Amino acid sequence: MPIVNSTKYKPPWPFTKAHFHTMYPTLFRRVDDLDYQRERIETPDNDFLDLDILPGKNEKVVIVCHGLEGNSQSVYMRGIALAFHKSGWDVTAMNYRGCSGEPNRTVRFYHSGATEDLNTVIKHIAEKGFSTIALVGFSLGGNLVLKYLGEDKFPVPDQLKAAATFSVPVDLHDASIELAKKKNWIYTKRFLIKLRKKIRVKKELMPGKLDDFHFWGILNLIDFDEYYTSRLHGFDGAEDYYAKCSSRQWLENIKIPALLVNSEDDPFLGEKCYPRKEAEANTNITFESTLYGGHVGFYLPGKEYWSERRAVTFIEKHI
Repeated sequence: MPIVNSTKYKPPWPFTKAHFHTMYPTLFRRVDDLDYQRERIETPDNDFLDLDILPGKNEKVVIVCHGLEGNSQSVYMRGIALAFHKSGWDVTAMNYRGCSGEPNRTVRFYHSGATEDLNTVIKHIAEKGFSTIALVGFSLGGNLVLKYLGEDKFPVPDQLKAAATFSVPVDLHDASIELAKKKNWIYTKRFLIKLRKKIRVKKELMPGKLDDFHFWGILNLIDFDEYYTSRLHGFDGAEDYYAKCSSRQWLENIKIPALLVNSEDDPFLGEKCYPRKEAEANTNITFESTLYGGHVGFYLPGKEYWSERRAVTFIEKHI
């Protein structure tokens, strides 16, 4: 199985600085507004998922999955959607439960291993008659894609041909420890502000079903996963959630071409998030580590980022 230590991708200074590279796209990148068409689909448990679609007259479609507290409007999501659309693909940008601008109906929301929701979307798209389906996932969305492909929980449709993932915490426990370090306080603070707001909104909508009391003691995402993610989704604490939802354990089972790109300087990822051993055991996986890239960075001068070019190139090569 190809394991590539990529020296081809080297961004200009100061993008060789991991934190700058991670923050810059969110703060300063501009991607033209896309003419998304929203479609709401129902889930088996009487909830809903909002899909934002860039339609065309194509026989191939890519489903794009965002990271923690992202959505279809996140700049990296719009960037990848535009890159694929320009290359002749229809695009479906998935919004997880509670991420589309409207609270979802159930007390649960989304998490790194919620492949039942991804399966609902893939089944819906497959029924539209596309001959080719591909998946792209960033960060949490990358873990979701890889877990779906490897866990053999749902039948993968024949139309699903390839996948590309970037900045993936394939070992959730290791990534959570890394993100909890002092050097990453600014990311943790940003995530917790957003998550706290969602909990408070849902508390008002569903009195008695959850509260925000525990937030006063939450210092990092491990605490959040212990008190909220795990309890709302049927896990026995954060450790159980990480153990059952980390995609690393399923990489050996993936049966279609899948690209996994993690930069060596990613501030969110610990050592166990670079699964060379698992990649060597599966000829369907291309694991590529870049020296630079930050977390969901991969800057290139101009409008298109390196990750977008890499995803389009890899997927089109394998369909």
